[in-house]
Amino acid sequence: MNQFDLTGKVALVTGASYGIGYAIACGLAKAGAIIVFNDINQDLVNKGIAAYEAEGIKAYGYVADVTNEDQINAVVAQIAKEVGEIDILVNNAGIIKRIPMHEMTAAEFRQVIDIDLNGPFICAKAVIPAMMKRGSGKIINICSMMSELGRETVAAYAAAKGGLKMLTKNIASEYGEFNIQCNGLGPGYIATPQTAPLRELQADGSRHPFDQFIIAKTPAARWGNAEDLVGPAVFLASPASDFVNGHVLYVDGGILAYIGKQPK
Repeated sequence: MNQFDLTGKVALVTGASYGIGYAIACGLAKAGAIIVFNDINQDLVNKGIAAYEAEGIKAYGYVADVTNEDQINAVVAQIAKEVGEIDILVNNAGIIKRIPMHEMTAAEFRQVIDIDLNGPFICAKAVIPAMMKRGSGKIINICSMMSELGRETVAAYAAAKGGLKMLTKNIASEYGEFNIQCNGLGPGYIATPQTAPLRELQADGSRHPFDQFIIAKTPAARWGNAEDLVGPAVFLASPASDFVNGHVLYVDGGILAYIGKQPK
């Protein structure tokens, strides 16, 4: 028996038109899963479907806002009817606002909390009843190193991801008896189009200061790639992790284990 086989499992990956969610979904598909994803508008959904098709993956895309409970409930019901009951939920959709806390408005703070914490609550709540009835299910919350650490300008994001870590533990605590495993995946600093400006060489040929900072703080001495998250995601989605529950698996190249280089 291949413990990492996901053949026939329906996996909903939120916000997976591109980036980390897209890479994880592709990895789940290659392990045999049927991929379903949502995004905030039809244009993004169309781009996502085209990207999956280019990889030879048939994915089912739906328009839904993860902060809108009625929309999510409707989409989950539609997926069950058109594709099948959801076996795996990956709560990937999220945003970050890099604003000093004393300059951040309460509305901006609430928006980050709404998408990054309320969204996973709403999506998990929508899929859990069917998982309970079936007696199995996998929920993977995309946490962050900011579930453990603070840093300048990310007060809302850190608060949301810290909350998501505890939501992960609580879902595991509350629904473990139904053979539902809820775990977190905590990416380190991942090279994506969004972080590309932080990795561009400066005019004098030197690394961007933030790039230098990350390399110095990471024992692996590099940024992660979205593909680095695929194996851990497949593990958490598969029977191989059936007795792993309430855990956050950090894929960070060792940053959380490391105090950093001593200045020369």
